Amino acid sequence: MRKTLSSEAAPSPIAPYVQGIDCGEYVYVSGQLGIDVETGAIPEDAAEETAVVLRNVRAVLAEAGLDMDSVVKTTVYMTDPDDYAAMNQAYGAAFGESPPARATVGAAWLLAGARVEIEAVAKRA
Repeated sequence: MRKTLSSEAAPSPIAPYVQGIDCGEYVYVSGQLGIDVETGAIPEDAAEETAVVLRNVRAVLAEAGLDMDSVVKTTVYMTDPDDYAAMNQAYGAAFGESPPARATVGAAWLLAGARVEIEAVAKRA
């Protein structure tokens, strides 16, 4: 089983990819940017941008009937290491006491001028 996930509560893809794929036991959320779906803008503050990124991840997961507690692995891409503490603050608030496994990778650039992008893998219980 492979089902494409699409949420109007997350920004539409700006390249040839889908928001996510539901493979039954696992759900793969494509890298989400901090584009606010209502304004089309990316917040200036890295913590706020990260919060919007994670809100978009949450919206895609919801299409598969999952939430942030289902996330087992994320990859965070960042263009500015000076934003690391701010990103961590928002990331920690989203995942609380039980965060998933994570890699954080420096990136020279991200689409749409974003500073933070996060992809996620979630598992059904």
